[in-house]
Amino acid sequence: MMDMDGSSSSSNPGPHQPALRSRRSKALYQFKQQRLPVCKPVLTPVSVMATFLVMGFVFIPVGLITLHGSRNAVEIVDRYDAECVPEEFRGNKLSYITDKTVSKNCTRYLKVQKHMKAPIYIYYQLDNYYQNHRRYVKSRSDQQLLHGLKYSRTSSCEPEEFDNGLPIVPCGLIAWSLFNDTFTFFRERTKVRVSRKNIAWKSDRDHKFGKNVYPYNFQNGTLVGGSELDPRIPLSEEEDLIVWMRTAALPSFRKLYGRIEEDLEQGDVVVVNLMNNYNTYSFGGMKKLVLSTSSWLGGRNDFLGIAYLVVGSSSIIISIIFMLLHMKNPRPYGDNSWNKKSISG
Repeated sequence: MMDMDGSSSSSNPGPHQPALRSRRSKALYQFKQQRLPVCKPVLTPVSVMATFLVMGFVFIPVGLITLHGSRNAVEIVDRYDAECVPEEFRGNKLSYITDKTVSKNCTRYLKVQKHMKAPIYIYYQLDNYYQNHRRYVKSRSDQQLLHGLKYSRTSSCEPEEFDNGLPIVPCGLIAWSLFNDTFTFFRERTKVRVSRKNIAWKSDRDHKFGKNVYPYNFQNGTLVGGSELDPRIPLSEEEDLIVWMRTAALPSFRKLYGRIEEDLEQGDVVVVNLMNNYNTYSFGGMKKLVLSTSSWLGGRNDFLGIAYLVVGSSSIIISIIFMLLHMKNPRPYGDNSWNKKSISG
C-alpha cells in the first residue's frame, strides 16, 4: 500500500514493532543466560507413589483392551516344510529340494476352529532367515528397479549383476532369492477365491518400481535362486517381487501372499495344495503358512498388550514397595539430617 508521497507504508515501523523487538531481545537474552521460567516439581514420597499408581491404573486397562483386540483376530498357523518332504528324503532334505525330478506337490489340511470373516489374509512365514544381513540388504539397485536398463551403475548388485555378460533386471541377491512356493485352496472340492492384487504397498508400486521396466535375463544362470518372473509383465505389477523386496528386520517374518475373499465357518476343512519349491533346508530355516483375520488393532500380535500389562503391573508393585519403605523409615519433608551427618563426620 502506498502513501500520498509515493512511499510504501510497510517500510514504516508500526507503533507495536519496537516493543515486539524489545520483547524478543529480552527473551533471547534470558534464553542465553538460562533465566527462562522453569517448572521444578518437588518429588515427595507421596507424589512419587501417586504417579506410579496412576501409571499402573492407566496402563493395565489399556493392556487388557489391546490384548483382547489382538486375541479377536483368528489365526491358523501350519508349518509345512518338514511334513512336505517324502519319507525317503527325510534323512537328506537338501537332496530332495535340489532334485528337479522329484515332485514338490504337497497337500495340507487346515481345520477352522472359529468363524473367520473375509478378508482372510494369507501369509507365508520364514524363520531363521536373515534378510537383514548387510551384504544381502545392499545387493539391489533401486534406480534400476525404477529405470531398468537405462541405469547401468549396478555394482551394488554383485554377485547377481551380470549373467553371460548381459545385465540382469532386477539385479541383486534379494530379487534372485524371491520366494517361489505356491498355494491353492479348496473347501469341499470347491476352489476358494484368492485375490493376489494390491498385496504390495501402493507407494512401492507407483514410485519405486518402473511401469515400463520389464524383467530381463533373470534367473538364466546355472544357479537359480527362487521364483522366475514373466518378462511380459512390468516390475510395477510384479507384486510378489515388490513384497519380497521390502526386507524384514528380524529373522522371523511374514509376508503377504494374498487374501481369501469369502468367509470360513467353524469346522470347515481347508485343503491346501502347495508346491514346496523354496530351499530353506540348506540353512535350517522353517516355512509356515498362516491364515489370519484382522481386528481394530490389525493382525494378531500380543506384544503390545503384554508390554502395557508388564509396565502397569511393575508400576503398581514399585508404588507398593515405596509405600512400605516410607512407612518403615519415614523421612519428613525438608529433613537435612544427611547434611548434618556429613558435616559432623
